[in-house]
Order: sequence, then C-alpha cells, then structure tokens
Amino acid sequence: MRFSTTLSAAALVASALAADNYLGFNSGSTKADRSAKFKKDWVAEFTTAQNLKNAPGTFNAVRLYTNIQAYSEDDPIEAFEAAIETDTYILLGIWTSGTDSIDKELSALKKAVEKYGDKLTKLIIGISIGSEDLYRNSVTGVTNKAGIGADPDVIVGFINDYRTAFKNTDLASVPVGHVDTWDVWGNSTNKPVLDAIDFIGVDEYPYYETGKGNNIKNSGQLFDRAFKATLDAAGGKPVWVTETGWPASGPSWDEAESSVENAKYYWDEIGCRVLFNKYPTFWYNLRDSNPDNEMQFAITKDLSTTPLFDLTCPTTFQTPEASTDGTNSTDGSGSGSGSGSGSGSGSGTNSGSSSEDDSEEGGAGDASSASGYTFSIASVALGVVGAFFTLF
Repeated sequence: MRFSTTLSAAALVASALAADNYLGFNSGSTKADRSAKFKKDWVAEFTTAQNLKNAPGTFNAVRLYTNIQAYSEDDPIEAFEAAIETDTYILLGIWTSGTDSIDKELSALKKAVEKYGDKLTKLIIGISIGSEDLYRNSVTGVTNKAGIGADPDVIVGFINDYRTAFKNTDLASVPVGHVDTWDVWGNSTNKPVLDAIDFIGVDEYPYYETGKGNNIKNSGQLFDRAFKATLDAAGGKPVWVTETGWPASGPSWDEAESSVENAKYYWDEIGCRVLFNKYPTFWYNLRDSNPDNEMQFAITKDLSTTPLFDLTCPTTFQTPEASTDGTNSTDGSGSGSGSGSGSGSGSGTNSGSSSEDDSEEGGAGDASSASGYTFSIASVALGVVGAFFTLF
C-alpha cells in the first residue's frame, strides 16, 4: 500500500469531525528564568501569535498545561484573562501524574468560570486530562527514567472527576481528551483511556528519532508513519497535534541538526503539508521558556512578529511517498514540553528532549515501539513531578 504524503482524504475528514482546525502554540506558566508569567506576559504572547508575518492562518489558540497560576495554591492562571482580552482560544490542561487528586486544578478552573463566565467558557475549545502519563508509566518510560506517570485507570478516574465537576456548566459540552505519544494509542492496555475521551492529543518530534535516520530530509516520512499510526488507533476520533516542531538552534541529536534552515524545512514539510488548516495544531513553539533545554524551538526572537524564517507555505513539497505495507515501525515521537501542575514528564527511548516550555512527552505504549523520538523536556528539566513549577 502506498501512503500519500498528503495522508488519506478519509483520515483528514475523520479527524476533522467535531473540531475546527485551530492554529496555536504551547505556553507554560513560567518564563525562562523560572519566574511566574502574569497577564501582561500572555497578552504579549497572544498578540504576537496573532500577528505573525506571512503565517498560513491566524494563530489565535493556545495550549496550556495547567489551570493554576504559578506558585499559587489554586488561583486561576492569568492566561485566562489575557485570552479574554485578545480573543484567544484555549486548550486547557490538567496534570495527572504523581497525584491522587486533581482537586486544586478543578478548583482553579471553577473559580475562573465563576469569575469570567461565558467570556471565558466560549473560548475553551477542549481540555486535556493528563499529558504523556501513559508513556512515562510504560516499560520504555521507566527505562528512560522519564519520571512519574499514571496508569490508564487513574487517567480514566480523573476524566470522570472532571466530567462530574463540570456536568452542569457551560464546559459540559467541551471535548475532553488526553495528550500522549503516538505509540501509546495503539497499545490495547491503554484502550480504556481512548474509550473515555472525545479526542486524541498527540505529540510528535522526529528530531529525537535516534537510530531511524532522523535527518531533516527524512523528518516528513518519520512524521507521516507515526501520524498514520495515531490516526489508525484513533478509530475515527478526532486527532489534535498538541506538540511538534524542530529546533532553530542547539546541539545535534543523532543525525538531526538544529538550525533556522531546518526549522523552516520542518515547518513547510510537516506544518504546511500535513497539519495547518487540516488538524487542530499547537506548534512547539512561539518562545522558549525552559532554561534546562539546550535546543531552542522558538520561531521568533523576543516575541517579534517577524519570525526567524519565512512562514509562507510552499506550493510543492519534498517529502516522498512512503510505503507502509501495513506496518508502523517508526518509534515513538515525544514532545518537548512540560506540564502545568506538577509535571515531570518523560522521554522516549533513544531520544532526547525536544522543546522547552513545558511540554512533556515521550513514546508510550509498547516498549518495542518506543525507541524513537519520544522524549520529554519535563524529564530533562526535573525528572520528578514535585518540581512542577520550576519547569515553567
């Protein structure tokens, strides 16, 4: 079977159901010096995102990792007020690893809903209960010292807690998902999570696909194979790409080299060819926030609306068709972000850290399939859940 570089039309239609194809970035709760972000910081981010020169659409969405303002007990994160002011859509996040309760996250969100009402709720496009927990709890995640994860039944329990807490509110109809690495979703052990959610969030970083020919020219094929595996596992449920990107500077990772030129190539071959305006997409990233990550993924400097490279999408692409023959041998693709509330995310096999803000990612699921670009920045920054706020 030949797998077209544009993916299949049927897959595009299936995943797009029940979701607008939002464009956005990831954003953690702290800055690069580990100080807390406040409303003005998010206003600056959101304003830049919406006014990027030559962007292939309006980047007016943000993925958050927590509902809690940095260094507070359960105060609502000030990104909410900034989103209201700038008309920015929000993919909420709740941290679920290394804890037996998400009460503080729910409390912060309830306070925000009570304070802002539909000015906030109309901007909330989804909520992710957990991020890469299943990967970190897998054999591969444990081998890679990815940090504390959570079992499927724990994630399902937290999903039920959230649904119960907000069943009589405007958020009752907002889709609920879980973010993890692509290889997690095909693992039957994790099916209870898939059954409990409305959409899949997937983090993919070919940059960290050690031993798989992870040079920039092969990044499109690596992404396609992993993404197809995710679409197949989703069984028709919408797939949101919650993290992906290529560093513009930093050390090499196996065959992968960080450069502005390569970041542009990845933007074109992955973003323009496969994702933008086809799937809800949260690029990694607008600006770097994790001082522990040597790779810098920001597409702009100092929040300038003039990016490091031209964001204009090409009309032709270089990624060749890839023969899948019904197999998906690519290893996991991890993310590079950290989480918002007590994260300590992990990484995938033979892979390294990917981004910087607060992404956390890794290759979950089957140990044999997670030797690829599954890595979490959170594990680099912390390695433990307890250091949550230092990640952002």
